[in-house]
Amino acid sequence: MKIIVAKDAGYCFGVRHAVDQAYKTAKEHGDVYMLGHIVHNENVVKDLEKSGTQVVDSLDQVPAGKPLLFRAHGTEPIIWEQARKKQLNIIDATCPLVTEIHEEVRKLEEEGRQIIIIGDHGHDEIIGISTQVKSPIVISNAEEAQKLKKIKRVGVVSQSTQMIENIQDIISVLLTKVSDLHFVNTICFPTKRNHEQIKKLAQIADVMIIIGSFTSANSKRLTQLALERNSHSYQVTNVEDIQNDWFINARTVGISAGASTPDNIIQNVIQHVKKIGNVNEKEIIYE
Repeated sequence: MKIIVAKDAGYCFGVRHAVDQAYKTAKEHGDVYMLGHIVHNENVVKDLEKSGTQVVDSLDQVPAGKPLLFRAHGTEPIIWEQARKKQLNIIDATCPLVTEIHEEVRKLEEEGRQIIIIGDHGHDEIIGISTQVKSPIVISNAEEAQKLKKIKRVGVVSQSTQMIENIQDIISVLLTKVSDLHFVNTICFPTKRNHEQIKKLAQIADVMIIIGSFTSANSKRLTQLALERNSHSYQVTNVEDIQNDWFINARTVGISAGASTPDNIIQNVIQHVKKIGNVNEKEIIYE
């Protein structure tokens, strides 16, 4: 059995930076506070809690002088303002690509456009983007786009981890309703690369394994992309979810992972699959 691993599986640089910052800050200060979990992965959350990170519901729960880490997904402007007024020790771990989306959406609003954001309702990143402007419209699929009335001037951005196919479907609908549409493609490069690798890998592998939490919209999208091309595609959170009978008669196994999946879990899954298939050769990296 041959094992092929997508080169861009797992942590993107934005998530890796945020997680590293959390560990580093907790080590230096004894603990670090966050408004919500840093990533949508229960394994990472548990490890961070052991190291000294604490999730709180409001700034009032952050003790004076203690560090407050703003997560990779982006933070609402009002939270930034309140934290500064309280003179909290802010550690900014916002992904630079998310910061760029905030800048782009503000520019579009300055042009006098109705802002439309393509993404998952209630997702942390969407909340961060939508609070940069007044009265944005969040759309998750083409069906929601169909319900919109005619609009003259529109500016469109997307959640960084959206699938290009979903965005294309929505834009196609918007073009029938908007006379002046300015779309800025804000899918991040790590997401694009991972999506493309999974699309190709799913077509050449007998079995596809996607590693990621079921609370992660990003990981679920990767699984969807794989399943559309290979019915023998499975999402797992760790080695405990893997079933040996998935690999019966499999000659090639493709493996990828969501942007919030840590390296150690990916390696554990690779080694477990090798054991199932009695594989001694090193896994192939698919670029």
